[in-house]
Amino acid sequence: MRSGSPSIRLSSTGSYPRASDSPESRLLERTIASFDRGERTSADLLDAQNTVTRHAIAEQVKAGLEIVTDGLIRWNDPVSHLAAKIDNVSLQDSLPFFGTQKLFRQPFFSGKPVRRGAMIVDEYSFARNALGHLPTPPGKAGKLGVKPVLTGPYTLAKLSASEGRSTNGTSGHHTSLEQRAHAYAEIIAQEIDALAQSGAHLIQIDEPAILAHPDDWAIFESAIAVLAASRDKVKKSGRRLDLALYTYFADAAPVYEKLITLPVDILGFDFTCSPELLETIASDGSPKSLALGFVDGCTSQMEDSAEVAKCIDRLLPKIGGDQIFLGTSCGLEYLSADVAFAKLALLTTVLAELAGTSKA
Repeated sequence: MRSGSPSIRLSSTGSYPRASDSPESRLLERTIASFDRGERTSADLLDAQNTVTRHAIAEQVKAGLEIVTDGLIRWNDPVSHLAAKIDNVSLQDSLPFFGTQKLFRQPFFSGKPVRRGAMIVDEYSFARNALGHLPTPPGKAGKLGVKPVLTGPYTLAKLSASEGRSTNGTSGHHTSLEQRAHAYAEIIAQEIDALAQSGAHLIQIDEPAILAHPDDWAIFESAIAVLAASRDKVKKSGRRLDLALYTYFADAAPVYEKLITLPVDILGFDFTCSPELLETIASDGSPKSLALGFVDGCTSQMEDSAEVAKCIDRLLPKIGGDQIFLGTSCGLEYLSADVAFAKLALLTTVLAELAGTSKA
C-alpha cells in the first residue's frame, strides 16, 4: 500500500444472514413461526429480532469491520420494509428482487404518499446502543460506527407498480415513474434528516435499479438531488453527514462517468458484476471516495485475498476522495452465516495484504 493513500476502512455493505445454526437465529425462526400462528405477540417478535440484531453486529465486529450495519435483520425485503411505513402506499404481489431468490412485496400508491413517522431511526438507535455494549477490539477505539441503510427513491419507484388493483379487479390510482421517484425522494430526505439528528454521520443509499435502466437517468438524478439537498441542510446546521450511493447486481462501467458527477460523497461499486470497471477507474480515476466490492456477496466461493489486494492497490493512487471502504459486492443475506462471516473476515486479510503485513 502506497504512502499518502486515503485511509482504508472495512465496512458492511448492508444485510447479514438471519438464518443460521446459532441459538439466536433459531429463536427468531421459531418466534416468527409462532407469531404467524398467533401464538406470540409483536413484543415477542421484537425481542427475538433484537437478539439476532445484536448477534449480527457482534459477528461483524468480530470479523474486523469498523463500519457495521444492523444486518437489516428486521427487513422482510428491501422494498416493502420502507414502503409499508408510508401512508397511502399498499403492498400487493411478491416478485423476485433483481433475479435473486429474494422476493419483495410490490408497492403501489393508493393516494398521495405521506411519511407516517420515522422509518428506521429506532432500528439505527438500537444498533448504536448494541454496538456500544460490545467490548472494543484492540486498536479499534474510536473507530467503530453504525451505518444506516436506505433503499433509494429511484429503486423504490422502479419496483413499485404504476397502479394497484382494487378488490373488484379494476385499476386504481395511477402514477408515473417520475411522480413515484419524487414522492419517495421527499420521504427518504426526511428520514435522512431524522437519522442525522439521531447521530448518523454516514448513510448508505442503495440504488441498484439504475444500472439496468440508464435511460431513466434524468429521473434518477433528480431524486438523488433531493437527498443531497437534505444532506446539505444537515451540514449547514453544523452536523457531519456523508451520503454513500451503492449500486450492485449489474455493470456500472457504462454509467461511471455520470455516477461520479452525482452530488454524493461516496460511491459503492460491485466489481463482481462490472468486469471493465477496474480498468475504467484505473485509467480515469475518481474524484470521490469509493467503497470497493471485490468480494462477492452472492456466491460461496472464496476469493484470493492477494489477488483482491492487487486490484485495490492499482486503484489507490487514482482515488481522489479522503476515504476508501472495503466491503462485499452487496449484502450477505444470500449466503449461509458461516460463509458470510468468512467473506467479512477475508476483508481483514486483504487489508493486511495491502499493508504488506500478511503472514500468508
